[in-house]
Amino acid sequence: MMKNNLYPVSKEGWLYIGYSVALFVLLGLLDLEFLQFFSFILILVLVYIYRNPERQIMALEKGGVVSPVDGKVIDIKENKDCVEIVVESSYSDVSVLRVPINSSAKSIKYVNGASLGSSSSKSDKLNERLDIELEDQNKNIVKVSHISRLNFSKISHDMIESQRLIQGFRYGLMLKGTTKITLNNAKKIDVNIGDEIRGCDTIIAYL
Repeated sequence: MMKNNLYPVSKEGWLYIGYSVALFVLLGLLDLEFLQFFSFILILVLVYIYRNPERQIMALEKGGVVSPVDGKVIDIKENKDCVEIVVESSYSDVSVLRVPINSSAKSIKYVNGASLGSSSSKSDKLNERLDIELEDQNKNIVKVSHISRLNFSKISHDMIESQRLIQGFRYGLMLKGTTKITLNNAKKIDVNIGDEIRGCDTIIAYL
């Protein structure tokens, strides 16, 4: 069963924060106040990066799809078969991943890899990624691909195949990267290129 992590700081960040706190204490014992100050700043930065705010799913019209991530819409591609919405997430965005629709997980594929920047032509093929395919009760398909970019922490998730998923629930974490959301049978796209969107809070489309 998927665990909906309700802690104010995501569990994926506890180890990094714990090491930073230990470093802060050690530098204090050694009376290295200048370095201790920077270790304190590091603790604050990590708490901010791994923050896990509570978000309440809004009352949606039938077929509403919410964003699985925080970030900026950098591309929208439409053709007769599907629509692809591309979102870029940075370290300043909330890193928690959220379920876009009430659905079941048809497939989940995690590929370990590099963490090249988006300027590299090989990043989409070589970078770490998580690909999931979701199906709602009307057989609509939503595919979500998370691709890591210049990341110091791995993409994490706690989904299992065939699992029933509740819209807005947390299912993982990606600190920095690109998310591609592919929608079959999209009736309406509710975002534009350049929009700043928030996971669970922003409706991106209707099926």
